[in-house]
Amino acid sequence: MTERQVAGLREATGFGPDRIGALLGLPPSTCHRILGRLGYLERVRVSEPVVRYEIAEPGGLLHLDTKKLGRIGTGPGHRATGDRRSRNRGIGWEILHVAIDAATRLVYAEFLPDERGRTAARFLVRALRWFRARGVRVVRLLSDNGSPYRSRVFARARRWLGLRHSRTRPYRPQTNGKAERWIRTVLSECLYVAAFASPGERRLALERFIDYYNGQRPHLGIGGQTPRQRLTELMAA
Repeated sequence: MTERQVAGLREATGFGPDRIGALLGLPPSTCHRILGRLGYLERVRVSEPVVRYEIAEPGGLLHLDTKKLGRIGTGPGHRATGDRRSRNRGIGWEILHVAIDAATRLVYAEFLPDERGRTAARFLVRALRWFRARGVRVVRLLSDNGSPYRSRVFARARRWLGLRHSRTRPYRPQTNGKAERWIRTVLSECLYVAAFASPGERRLALERFIDYYNGQRPHLGIGGQTPRQRLTELMAA
């Protein structure tokens, strides 16, 4: 029974032993042995170690990032059909704007029509209100060197809001890795999984995934807790 559960989760999600263990209440070592015995594990290429850092207080650092996605036209795109001849060319882009709290991994995101400085500044205001409604007061921002975050209107907004703002060093995107990793997660587990018939359908899927991510999905970076559980723990400390 346990082997079937582990194998089923692996097939359905692609999760590794740590996350499967958190979902099933099993030691990761047990899940690792089962996956290895069933042939699900491959040799992993050793890469350069990643230096990780943690922010102790909710709101101590808010990561910002954007991701450009093609607008949805008539019918599903090539990522859903596998046929690049079916692409809707020339209909433009939608921009996924993301804000993620470093301490809790709590995330807020929206699809917006562009990535201009004014749009990013207004998104920031809405994100801060969303976090504040959950008891999180942001004091510092971290972003890459994208044009919206270097714009004058964004700089005026963050000064008016009383926030410090740091930007990553050029060619070091891993400094903003929490936001970039979340974008990869939402693409692989939500936005690139289904064929959406309309922009509204994709936005609804994003909202549902954010609620699932914040409230139900165990996060290995915070000990298998969900972001909401981590927030509750830190607020009570």
